[in-house]
Amino acid sequence: METKTFKVPNMTCNGCVSTVKGEIEQITGVAFVDVNKPAQLVTVEWNTPASWDLIEQALIGIEYPPVPAES
Repeated sequence: METKTFKVPNMTCNGCVSTVKGEIEQITGVAFVDVNKPAQLVTVEWNTPASWDLIEQALIGIEYPPVPAES
């Protein structure tokens, strides 16, 4: 299982959170999605056939492009 935490800067309301979470959860292989709205952070866990590329492209497609989380 792979895990990645990333920022979605334009995720500012509960509707945005629902859209982002719903889009990621539709990807086959995604096991877990956690959204921290105040921090605009999303954590995703997935197995094959899901991949980071698929997740990233899905978010770009709905105009919520991910950026690396600052550590």
